[in-house]
Formats: sequence, structure tokens, C-alpha cells
Amino acid sequence: MAISKRDYYEVLGVTRTTTESDLKSAYRRLAHQYHPDKNQGDAESEEKFKEAAEAYAVLSDPEQRQRYDRFGHAGVSSAASAAWGAPGFGNIEDILGDLFGFGDVFGGGRAGSRRSSAQRGTDLRYDLEITLEQAAVGMTAQLRIPKLETCETCKGSGAKEGTQPEVCRTCEGAGQVRFQQGFFSVSRTCGSCRGAGQVINSPCGTCRGAARVEREKQIEVKIPAGVETGSRLRLQREGESGAYGGPPGDLYVVLHVAEHENFERQGNNLYAAERVTFAQAALGSEITVKTLNGQQSLKVPAGTQTGTVFRVRGQGMPVLGGRGRGDLFVAVSVVTPTMLTREQRKLLEQLAKIETPDLEDKKLVDKVRDIFG
Repeated sequence: MAISKRDYYEVLGVTRTTTESDLKSAYRRLAHQYHPDKNQGDAESEEKFKEAAEAYAVLSDPEQRQRYDRFGHAGVSSAASAAWGAPGFGNIEDILGDLFGFGDVFGGGRAGSRRSSAQRGTDLRYDLEITLEQAAVGMTAQLRIPKLETCETCKGSGAKEGTQPEVCRTCEGAGQVRFQQGFFSVSRTCGSCRGAGQVINSPCGTCRGAARVEREKQIEVKIPAGVETGSRLRLQREGESGAYGGPPGDLYVVLHVAEHENFERQGNNLYAAERVTFAQAALGSEITVKTLNGQQSLKVPAGTQTGTVFRVRGQGMPVLGGRGRGDLFVAVSVVTPTMLTREQRKLLEQLAKIETPDLEDKKLVDKVRDIFG
């Protein structure tokens, strides 16, 4: 007496209107629960695992699912009898790979495909230090980058002139070999060709079979105005050449703006400090301050105190990739003289006598003006 199969929707615990996403989630749950590696020696779990895989192999394929919905098991008997080779098997591999970290499993689907030996080149990083003045106006830098480039002798094949790399006999060009691990056929990187899928029996004399040689290349880099420490420039295809004909990687130039002796930068604004004499602060004056573009005059009003900050518009850093500039902020500090001449001491002593008793009826600034003329 033949044993009838369970309904595939019932096996996965879903309804006939279930979505593809829910169908996949249901299979993931069952595959994780009944996986043979988690239930070694349990024949019932192994059968349930096969049953779930068979159901998912059919229902995950739109055409097979439509036939199953119309004719039941009879409509997909050929697919069901060889579930591991069913159209949906590629999905099963992907799910099991996510769950258990396998590559190709069961020996189906992509098993016989050959692996391309071409590999993308490595990205490179170059740290470049520039001055604040260079960051303010932009510049063109000439960099010398040591990197691996395609061997010109063998044109990147790695083989001696007149010869070609041969297909690896161990993996037959797949780059991977399979071995049995319990219920599964698991793939691993081929040890003979190291995953390249080919071997070089007569290596190139220049690169010794590596297909690339180390060279130093001069590269011109345009640095825009307004960059700051941490700014990163990407130069496409200026990284190391790819192995065996693969595309080159990229070069990333990371900028570091050196500290300045006069200015501190915060965003697009600059901050500086200037010292003024007691007389300049008390009487008011016009001083000259340094900017990145030279020198500029700044009016200091009478009665200025230490710590007063003045704003010089448009004398900061340019906006990167935009218009306008930041501002320069100048903090003033009043210098107290430490060594006085006889005349200076005499004048200050006169000021000391008159500034306290007559402070209410005449401003200090007026008194200073009287003394210093």
C-alpha cells in the first residue's frame, strides 16, 4: 500500500495564499529545527528536514507552485521525486548558507560552475598633511604611490610567454572541492589552486606567477579649497591592479590639516588672539591683525576689556564645495607692563592719585586722555 504524501502547505505550516517572504521564513524555521547536524542520529528529524526541503523546492518556484495548486502532487511528481534538483533548490542553498555558513551544499545547483580567477584590486589609503593656507586656497599635490600593477610581461596572466594557465585538475576549475560531511556535501576552497580555478605550471619570469609587480606611480591630486582634517578624496581605479585581469581598486587620500601658530579653526571660522597696551585699550585705537590673506586693520573702541572678541567678516575658511567664507574672531587681551621707565611710573602714579577720589564726576577714560595728551 502506497503512503500518501502530506500537503506541502501543511508541511511548511502555511496557507495557500501565503507570500513568498512568509514561505521562506517558514522553511528557515523548519530547516533550523530539523537540520541533521543538530539532530545527529535522529532519523525522524532527517525525514522531516527532507520533507520540508521538498515542499519548499516546489512552492518557492512560481511555475511549480501553480501546477501543484491545480493538480496536487501529480502535477509536480518529477520535481518532487528529485527535490534536490528542483527549480527552487538554489533558494534552499541560499537559506542553508545563511543558517549554517555553508557554501554550496548537496552538490546541486551551481556545483559544476567554474570560478573566475579575476579578482578586484585592493583599495589603498594615502595620508597627506597640508598647511592651513593650502587648505584655504586649494592645491594640486603630486603623490608617489607604491602599489601592485599588472605585469606587462605576461599581461596579467602570471604565465610564461607562450604558455597559459591551466585548469586545476583537483577542482576542475571550480575553485572549490566537495567532501561528504554527514548528510551534506560541503564545498571548501581548493588547496591546489587556492580558489583561483587554475594553476600556472610555467610562471612568468618577471612576476613569478603573481600576475602583478610592485611599482611606484606618480599621481596628481587636486585638493579643493575648504578641506579640513578627515576630508577624504576618492580616486577611482588608482588602487592596486586586480589579479588575473580583475579591475583595479580605488585610492583614498585622507587629508590632515596641520595646526597653525596663529589661528585655531572651528568649522569654517578662524580664531586668533591679539594683545593691546593698556593705553590702546583705555583710549581706543586702530590695530593691525593677521589674516590668512595678509594683514587687516581693526578698530578697538575705548574701554576695551581683556577677553573682548571682535568679528572680522569674510576672513575665515572658504565653504567646501559652496560659496562664501567663514569669519575671523579676534580675542583681545590687555597687556600689563612688567617693567616701567621712570617717566611711565610717574604718569601712572599721577593717574592713581586722581582716578579714585574723582571717579564719580569724571570718567577714567577722560582722565587718561588728560595725562597722555
